[in-house]
Amino acid sequence: MRPAVYIPSFNAAGRIGIALDSLREQTRPLDVVVVDNGSGDETVELVRSSYPEVTLVELERNLGFGPALNRAFAAHPGDPLILLNDDAAAEPRFVEALLESLGEGVDSVAAVLTQERAPDRIDSAGVVADRTLMGFDYLHGEPLAALAGAADPLGPTGGAALYRRGAIEAVGGFDERIFLYYEDLDLALRMAAAGGRCRLAGEARALHTYSASLGARSGRKYAHTGWSRGYMLRRYGVMHELRAAMRALACEGAICTGQILRDRTLKGLTGRLRGWHDAAGLARREAGAVPLLEISAREALALRRRRRR
Repeated sequence: MRPAVYIPSFNAAGRIGIALDSLREQTRPLDVVVVDNGSGDETVELVRSSYPEVTLVELERNLGFGPALNRAFAAHPGDPLILLNDDAAAEPRFVEALLESLGEGVDSVAAVLTQERAPDRIDSAGVVADRTLMGFDYLHGEPLAALAGAADPLGPTGGAALYRRGAIEAVGGFDERIFLYYEDLDLALRMAAAGGRCRLAGEARALHTYSASLGARSGRKYAHTGWSRGYMLRRYGVMHELRAAMRALACEGAICTGQILRDRTLKGLTGRLRGWHDAAGLARREAGAVPLLEISAREALALRRRRRR
């Protein structure tokens, strides 16, 4: 098998061409797979007519980010598996730099997304998390120079990543219950708990349009991130430890209050409650000795204000 780039899409006719054009300019041969989540626009027709080299996996409805990728992995068995958002334009050496970083003992590689409005600034260089499993984009807002000598993140961001097929299959792939957001952190936690190692590939870069699908401060995004946050808190037993529980309640309360006052929406709060409810009765996952950020609640909220995942 040779490397394959997988792009999950939904109503992406106005943006996916940029991603697919960038993959035509890669310095290494690869397969490209677009998995369409039941788009109601002309995404499918665009891919078929303008990108005949692309393998198209069509789903009847929107299953979400991770579930769609699980089906694409099964439909087209590439190895390694490379992920790219449909709103990201990869630099010509994107794939080559990822492959160069896939050394012995490395199960995943984190690429670097740069900011559309400030291409010399990092949007995400992977995922990291604090003790309550609040997720953050690694090195967000830092200049590209910060990549020199930077430590490896916990795992890659789902928008620009490489995984060994065997490693991702060993932990069961993406969690089918998580529709959108935090699916990459959950996968990183499970892979790290199983002994997997992630490496940062600072030269593997793609220009990213932040929240092109849902909007950075939309109620729909708050609902999805809220659900995933509530689900993760319960699934990983964060609330079983008093200090972690008090911190989580303080941080989540501050976040939801801000959304209510600033954006006039309860969707983040109700999403958290639904996620917590939906995790009831599921086997508890253990983060174990996974490296997590040792930061205060104030520092966590400050990082989130810069932009939380």
